[in-house]
Amino acid sequence: MALMDFIKKQFIDIIEWTEGDESGAGTLAWRFPMAGNEIQHGASLTVRESQIAIFVDEGRIADVFEPGRYRLSTQTLPVLTYLRHWDKLFQSPFKSDVYFFSTRLQLDRRWGTTQPVTIRDTDFGAVRLRAFGNYAFRVADARRFHIEVSGTRAQVTVEDLDGQLRGLLLQHVSDAVASSGVPFLDLAANQVEFAALLRTAAAGEFARLGLALDSVTVQNLSLPEELQKVLDQKIGMGMVGGSAEQMGRFMQYQTAQAIPEFAGGAAGGGGSGGGGGVVGDALGLGAGVALGQVMAQQLAQGLQGSGAVAPAGVKPDEVMATLEKLAGLKTRGIITEDEFAAKKAELLKKLA
Repeated sequence: MALMDFIKKQFIDIIEWTEGDESGAGTLAWRFPMAGNEIQHGASLTVRESQIAIFVDEGRIADVFEPGRYRLSTQTLPVLTYLRHWDKLFQSPFKSDVYFFSTRLQLDRRWGTTQPVTIRDTDFGAVRLRAFGNYAFRVADARRFHIEVSGTRAQVTVEDLDGQLRGLLLQHVSDAVASSGVPFLDLAANQVEFAALLRTAAAGEFARLGLALDSVTVQNLSLPEELQKVLDQKIGMGMVGGSAEQMGRFMQYQTAQAIPEFAGGAAGGGGSGGGGGVVGDALGLGAGVALGQVMAQQLAQGLQGSGAVAPAGVKPDEVMATLEKLAGLKTRGIITEDEFAAKKAELLKKLA
């Protein structure tokens, strides 16, 4: 009976892996199906480009084969021959588990924060952000990947590792910012640099699994609303410039933009009860104070430019120019008649 079983046994003559056939797309590791059969002495092993093959004998890695075509013999299986203590001229069939690994790049893998990540920033202290992008990786050390990840499993796919690898990237977002020493607002403006820092921070964890993190891209950095407003203001200030004249114009613009919003809020609150008038008066007073500060700064700059000392020696044309500006604000409803009259009287006193 044992002789008949031996005769019926099929011996494997060709060992190869065509990715995407039996194994399916996105496979990283695939065990060649033995089904109780043995490998014929002199069988052909084909390892294609972007593949690596490993022979495992009785739980131990015996041989690793790079891309190429091999005729299996004592010359091409030296470690396996040593483990089995075969004679150099062995002709018997043998049985080992053969695993193939794909070393090609696995592209367009997605990563992103499900919840805001808190980082420590040199400018703003604790900052919460959202980020997402993609990354690419490949199997770089098949031996380590077999030991640490795939083991005796018949197949390991990219999807099997998706959650783990995405988590490795996310846990190093804070490290990438901290190790750079660069304020986050500067990194946010240069997503390429941020992606490079993230790749460097996470590469070691990938290598521990036998993987190489080839590239990381950052497609979006979403800041909290309050920090985004600060960033917008910083951009606006950069566009304005640093001279006193430019800063004065910027302050004028900010004040003119804010007053209609105050007035609108006061008008909206007036219909809800007696408190609306109080709120409107308070807002109007605040707007008048802000406007008075701007006008006072303008007048002081004019006095400094003329070489005179306030309040004496104020030039009449400067006072008239200021009055014309105030009249324009009154005409547009930005300031009231009473506010205009008060400012007018104050400016006329300076001419005395």
